[in-house]
Amino acid sequence: MPITTCIFDAYGTLFDVAAAARIAASEPAFPQLVDTWPTVAEHWRLKQLQYTWLRAITGAHTDFWQVTQDGLDWSLEHNGLGDDPALRKRLLALYWELQAYPEVPAMLHTLKGAGLNTAILSNGSPDMLNGAVQSAGIGDVLDDCLSVESVGIFKPDARVYDLVGQRFDCARDEVLFVSSNGWDAAGATGYGFTTAWVNRAGEPMDRLPWTPAHVLSDLTSIPELATA
Repeated sequence: MPITTCIFDAYGTLFDVAAAARIAASEPAFPQLVDTWPTVAEHWRLKQLQYTWLRAITGAHTDFWQVTQDGLDWSLEHNGLGDDPALRKRLLALYWELQAYPEVPAMLHTLKGAGLNTAILSNGSPDMLNGAVQSAGIGDVLDDCLSVESVGIFKPDARVYDLVGQRFDCARDEVLFVSSNGWDAAGATGYGFTTAWVNRAGEPMDRLPWTPAHVLSDLTSIPELATA
């Protein structure tokens, strides 16, 4: 069946998760980040994701904002910055204002112009997603922001992917699901979505039972895939 609905992961896919640390490092108040911000950002993201998996497996769900704070605290301590409350406060504030990747607005406008449904499906809490969407100025080209909070478990649990069909009344093979996380794209492939992995960093394919249908370096060609 033709694609009717394009669904995007949020963090790392539409929004640059490294932007918070990068911006803070450019501010005079935080010279300690000038050389360490890439490592701080990498560790922050890694722990954030690991904590979602562990909480999903153990049934110890909490919202993504708590996981985000926990991941940052681990990263700051690991990088010798755990005793700097001002830095912590600034990084968390910036996470509510993450920058979208440059190609995102035009890509979404093209999809909407082609008559496709567009939405976010994210581990993020509704408030966090709303903040990022408003900051990036892309609310007018998204039909919805679907959050795992409505089912109380993180991706890649199938109940999260179920939200798409419930919201848009579409079959699984009508959905193009786009994520920068290889494991997320793989999980959505196993679920039955057509998938695109946005592999900006050129990472190896995850060793999982499923592989994404498409591997891209950015989001520019998503409208072409969706309307092919």
